[in-house]
Amino acid sequence: MELSKKEEELMEIIWRLEHSFMKDILDEYPEPKPAATTIATLLKRLQDKKFIDFEVFGNSRRYFAKVKKDKYFSKQLKGLIENFFNNSAIQFASFFTSSTNLTKKELEDLKKLVDKEIQKKD
Repeated sequence: MELSKKEEELMEIIWRLEHSFMKDILDEYPEPKPAATTIATLLKRLQDKKFIDFEVFGNSRRYFAKVKKDKYFSKQLKGLIENFFNNSAIQFASFFTSSTNLTKKELEDLKKLVDKEIQKKD
């Protein structure tokens, strides 16, 4: 399930804080801060989508992620490869390496990562 840009922005805060009350979340936003009602609406949407849950502490709710950040972005990346690169990781890698202006050092580091993954397959 995909998130809107605003939902992703809020999830980034929740992932970073791990456990957070509404006040903690609002404190993380830059000025001008969104209204608490806006955040409450986004939190409800994220809960409906099963991305977050909460624990009750008195009259307050402490929110936490139910979906790990790496799982969400891995699924998003797989969808991107399927939809824009004909489900070909090779086409994606070719596009990524040729269009992102990576330095020679970054390309060498990327090659080391690929070599390490190749060794794991042996």
